[in-house]
This record gives sequence, C-alpha cells and structure tokens, in this order.
Amino acid sequence: MPSGRVHNIINTATYGVIAAAAVWGSQQQLIVITPVQGLAFSAAYAAGTFLLSPDLDLAEGRVDSKRRWGWLGFVWVPYGRMFSHRGLSHTWLLGPLTRLVYLGLMLTIVWALLSAVWPALKWPPLGPSEFNLTWLLPLALGYYVSQWLHLIADGVRPDHGMRRGQQKFRQLRGKARRLSPQKSGRWK
Repeated sequence: MPSGRVHNIINTATYGVIAAAAVWGSQQQLIVITPVQGLAFSAAYAAGTFLLSPDLDLAEGRVDSKRRWGWLGFVWVPYGRMFSHRGLSHTWLLGPLTRLVYLGLMLTIVWALLSAVWPALKWPPLGPSEFNLTWLLPLALGYYVSQWLHLIADGVRPDHGMRRGQQKFRQLRGKARRLSPQKSGRWK
C-alpha cells in the first residue's frame, strides 16, 4: 500500500495525462469541453485527491487528507471510527459516496446551526437552475476518477465490496443451514 505522498504523485501525474489528452482531443475536435466542465472536473479531482482521500477512514492516524483540513480535521475522526480501514470506505462506488454523504451531513449541521443564529439564511444556497449535467457530470467524474486511482494503487479490485458481502452472505447461509430444523432432524 503506497504512502499518501505516492498516492498524490500518482494522481497528479495521471491528471497531467488526462489534461493533455483533453487538450489534444479538443484541438482535434474530437471532444468539446467547456471551461465550466474543465473547472468542475479539475476542482473535484483535486478535492478527491487532496481532501477526500479513501484513507480518511483512519480515525486517529496521521493522514495527509485530514491534515489538509487544518483545524477542521477533527471533523473526520467520527468518519474514521464508523468505517474500518479498507472496508466499505475502500469500495469503488459506495466508498466515495460515503465521504460525500458524510461531508454533506456535516455541512447540513453547520448550516442548521448558522440558520438558528441567523434566520435570514436561505436553504439551499443554490437554486435548482444551477444544477445541470453540463457541470455536474464532470464534477462527479473528476471526484470518482481520483478515488479510483487511489484504490487501484492500493490494489483494491472493483469487486472488493461485493466479494466481502458475498463471503458474509455465505457465512450466514451456512449458519442458517446448520440451524435449520430439516437438517438437524428436529421438529419432524
């Protein structure tokens, strides 16, 4: 498992390749990328690489991502206690989503406290017209690609979470069969 520094080097180098390919594709008129889309992808990729790393599941550890939050790093300690390292937080789809949901929950709590003190605040700060796929899709793609590169470097396969779930299901099914009245001969 690479160190945080190595993860950052891998993600930064890969971003350079992605950016070069995007520029080349745009120049060849193979793809059209608007400045808003490029900014959304880049911002989400940087946030996923430097602030929302899968290693935030190390509650008490000295994780670069938690350190980069500065004095707000303590906010990630409960997240690290909720998820075991390389468990659900290191799955390909749910893992990145857990960090976004957790961050959204923390922001909602802060927003609720602020609106209790300052009732003039309105929710949500953005109207529905600001949410559209032209920047939302590149935002999600940038975030998930940065997360997937981390998982690839850790050697986590895309079916990591499913395999663990299947193993647990098999264990439960085996226990249920052993307790089953038909197998044990009881209740006949």
